[in-house]
Amino acid sequence: MVNFRIINKIIGSLLFIEAQFMGWCLLMAFCHHEDDVLAFLTSMLMTFGFGFLFLFLGRGAENTLSRRDAYVVVTAVWVIFSVFGMLPFLIHGSITNLTDAFFETMSGFTTTGASILDDVECLPHGILFWRSLMQWIGGLGIVFFTIAILPSLVGGSVKVFAAEATGPIKAKMHPRLTTSAKWIWSIYLLLTVGCGLSFWAVGMDWFEATNYSMTTTATGGFSIHNNGTEHFHQPAVDYVAILFQFLSGINFTLLYMSIFKLRISALFKNSEFKLYIAVVVGATLWIMYLLLTRMDYSLEQSFRNALFQVVSFMTTTGMFNDEVGLWPHITWVILGVVMFLGACAGSTSGGFKCIRGVMLLQVVRNNFRQILHPNAVLPVRINGQSIPQSKLVALFAFFVLAIFMMIFTATAMMVGGVDNTNSVTIALSCVSNVGPSLGTKIGPELSWSVLPDAIKWLLCLLMLMGRLEIMTVLVLFSRAFWKEN
Repeated sequence: MVNFRIINKIIGSLLFIEAQFMGWCLLMAFCHHEDDVLAFLTSMLMTFGFGFLFLFLGRGAENTLSRRDAYVVVTAVWVIFSVFGMLPFLIHGSITNLTDAFFETMSGFTTTGASILDDVECLPHGILFWRSLMQWIGGLGIVFFTIAILPSLVGGSVKVFAAEATGPIKAKMHPRLTTSAKWIWSIYLLLTVGCGLSFWAVGMDWFEATNYSMTTTATGGFSIHNNGTEHFHQPAVDYVAILFQFLSGINFTLLYMSIFKLRISALFKNSEFKLYIAVVVGATLWIMYLLLTRMDYSLEQSFRNALFQVVSFMTTTGMFNDEVGLWPHITWVILGVVMFLGACAGSTSGGFKCIRGVMLLQVVRNNFRQILHPNAVLPVRINGQSIPQSKLVALFAFFVLAIFMMIFTATAMMVGGVDNTNSVTIALSCVSNVGPSLGTKIGPELSWSVLPDAIKWLLCLLMLMGRLEIMTVLVLFSRAFWKEN
């Protein structure tokens, strides 16, 4: 059976970490002398208090996790982090509705970027910083962060990593998982610092640069301005955002091999990266052509806006630098496809992942060859590695479940009174953890607050399942999971 004692111990320790993050926001609020000081102080004390309670319930637990425990831990941690993460919004009063507060927090931690806030510019600095920090924490994974800094806490760290990591193939850069986690977090931190300094160099102040760097490298998309990076009206800001969104969409293990091991050629030999590049280039050129011929954009503007939106949607960041809702409808289809596909596995992006796209293309190619050569043995190989049949079965199960979830959610929203375009694109954006939809009512400049509360709870579940790649959450609802044997 599930060992709830070790689960309580891990959750309690992680709540201490979340309380410390709230302490950073408390310091930010105190430095700016704003009215969110009490909100963060109260939230931090409550989180610490419940952390002690969970530790008390988990006293005497051994640091060993079964595979079943790992799935419970990962799902429970993301939900509980969101429950306590919404406290600053509720106590401060920036969000008064429980549903809205949980939706905003879940959207933050899962790096979806969908917001129910109509005017973020009126919020105090501490609250704005907390929104960005939530996305930065969730970028690589809450429990994965624990593996890096507190490896002794998670005895079954490999099982936890398997439950939380993205992609069908879990590549390791070092025999010890904790060492790999530290290297990956080092790359993540390096990208964040580099992004922040670049934003500062092109004209942002330090607070703007810090917030945008966290949400850009986490491919989250939360903004401290109502109209996102469009607020700055600077091409340089757009190009910096494009660069770091693109880098954050690359497999971090591959980045490690390229940067620290100086094997740049490894990038261009990697099948997933080649598909990533091909889709970005192809989609950008197509949309650029449409903007030139149908919207009378200049050459540079059409290139920049097309590239920005393609990279933003493919990395599931969800940032906007233009009013995409006014673009030709065919561009919505293109962006919808890249939104679903997503960037590389092992990055901060969501979506289906390019590695699964490569696997699907190879399966289709092999089927064509099988028609001509019925007796041929045609394995699926990715970067020289043969993919076992079990991985292919899991691939198609994931694909079918993702499509089913989108259809079910879109249908539920249509029944709830949401228009057809927004229903489909909202479902797609939530399961891919992108955020803004492409409809005419909900988008980068309008909030999601108009949705019914029941729909918001459904979307919260969809965002969580999208971030944890469906199976980790769904397996908890199976009868076999809770059987003793």
